[in-house]
Amino acid sequence: MHRLYEPVAALMRETARDVILPRFRALAADEMEEKTPGDFVTIADRESEARLSEGLVAILSGTRVLGEEATAADPALLEGLGSGAIWIVDPVDGTNNFAEGKTPFAVMIALAVDGLVEAGWILDPVTGRLCHAARGQGAFVDGERISARSTGETLPLAAIALHFLSEEKRANLVRRAEGRLNLVAIPRCAGEQYPRLALGQNDVALFERANPWDHAPGGLFLEEAGGRLARLDGSDYRIDRPGPGLLGAASPEMWERAAEILVR
Repeated sequence: MHRLYEPVAALMRETARDVILPRFRALAADEMEEKTPGDFVTIADRESEARLSEGLVAILSGTRVLGEEATAADPALLEGLGSGAIWIVDPVDGTNNFAEGKTPFAVMIALAVDGLVEAGWILDPVTGRLCHAARGQGAFVDGERISARSTGETLPLAAIALHFLSEEKRANLVRRAEGRLNLVAIPRCAGEQYPRLALGQNDVALFERANPWDHAPGGLFLEEAGGRLARLDGSDYRIDRPGPGLLGAASPEMWERAAEILVR
């Protein structure tokens, strides 16, 4: 996977420079729309996904691409995720932030083979920070290997996407966390949330939605750094096993502590 690092990183940086950043805080009204209520897509999402998809297949022949926007138009693309080599692309993660002229947002790519994520890249187009991981080879930020660390707070800092939950689930989680976890604001961007878990800014993150483009790159990055991402029942996260609910933490021990509080 090492040989893929540079060409994929270069493709991401070029796409961010040429397609995404020129539209940041410069979107016309007709260049964004709602896919579903409260979930936006912009011209930058669509154009960057097309450019990334073409480039990734050229980098590694015999692969196919699962892009967020293409899948929104054709959900049948989700079939067969456990077979073959597949690039998973989130062209602008945190689109709602991007559409509002806010940060953070990210470009995210993962490579999965037979359902197992083998490599992942997360680029912050504004700061230029690039997080990368390869299975069995570690996690890196701008080329420097990192190890996940907790915040060190007495009450672990937990980022929970409450707005995706029913009122009943939301109230239950808040009750469970009271006095045991410190609930903090989410960045509305998985491409920022996973680095926060690995870099000592958050201890725990709970995700209701488990779309592969949101979690494949960051999940591998977190685990290769020494953290843990798993289903709420403790089973490993795989892109070919659909279903809601993921819990991420800065360490396996922190994952167990959070699971006892939030799930069990």
